[in-house]
Amino acid sequence: MIRVQLDIPDDDYLNCVRQAQREELTLSAWLRAAAQDRLQRMRRSARFETEADVRSFFAECDEIEGPTREPEWEDHLAAMRGSRRV
Repeated sequence: MIRVQLDIPDDDYLNCVRQAQREELTLSAWLRAAAQDRLQRMRRSARFETEADVRSFFAECDEIEGPTREPEWEDHLAAMRGSRRV
């Protein structure tokens, strides 16, 4: 097994320790689980390899509930302009 040393800001360290304790894990186990979760999310966002992958992706998208109608284009533009002011 390989050991890894991390430099973590004090506040982040305390937050991680507290969360690990809430989940009844050691900090080491919690960090490994967090890393595994991230790796799995990255694998799910991999490129499409076949046409079937693309069709499956869009079928899943069709099942996600969303608004009954799209906002007007001007509303999209206003939201984008507003986010740039922040």
